[in-house]
Amino acid sequence: MTAKSVLPLLLLAGLFSGAAAAHGHHHDKPQTEAQRKAAEGIFADKDVKDRQLSDWDGVWQSVEPYLASGELDPVMQAKAAKNGDKTAEEYRAYYTKGYKTDVDMIGIENNIIEFHRGDKVDQCEYQYAGYRILNYTSGKKGARYLFECKDKNSHAPKYIQFSDHIIAPEKAGHFHLYMGNESQEALLTQLDNWPTYYPYTMSGKDIVHEMLHH
Repeated sequence: MTAKSVLPLLLLAGLFSGAAAAHGHHHDKPQTEAQRKAAEGIFADKDVKDRQLSDWDGVWQSVEPYLASGELDPVMQAKAAKNGDKTAEEYRAYYTKGYKTDVDMIGIENNIIEFHRGDKVDQCEYQYAGYRILNYTSGKKGARYLFECKDKNSHAPKYIQFSDHIIAPEKAGHFHLYMGNESQEALLTQLDNWPTYYPYTMSGKDIVHEMLHH
């Protein structure tokens, strides 16, 4: 069987090992001060390390439907109360643009990524292309991990970039994914749209809890 047919079957059978591995709630793990700072965008460039695609192994779901359904409203209200720079509705609009995607599910295993758009599935084997450190106007920083699909026959995105607030080898608890076919450089300028994925096994309530306590 091809990788294309195996992944959905594993998912349906509930046997996808990566999903279980990715389901650990991050805030339940003791984090070092350096990890906490990195998650806040504060780190030294020298501390950023290469990572393997296996850090993102698992079956992942887009959180866009949870925002649209109103399930993430408590998160928007908490952000408004904490930061005071936007109302809950303004945060909702900001995240509506950020989470926008037609890729509702992603499966990652053995360096192969499957992109599910409804019943349509595209896949490719991705090769690591290094990382880039971004300096934001806020003074904070971010690290993106770049991967490339070199299969000319694949309809999967040619270039992808992971951002998960982690800067060294570690299993991701969620991630933002930048996808495109133009170039890695073009993707690096994308700051408004960052489709966001959490483990497929998590409910809307689980995701709200994770967002509020992470």
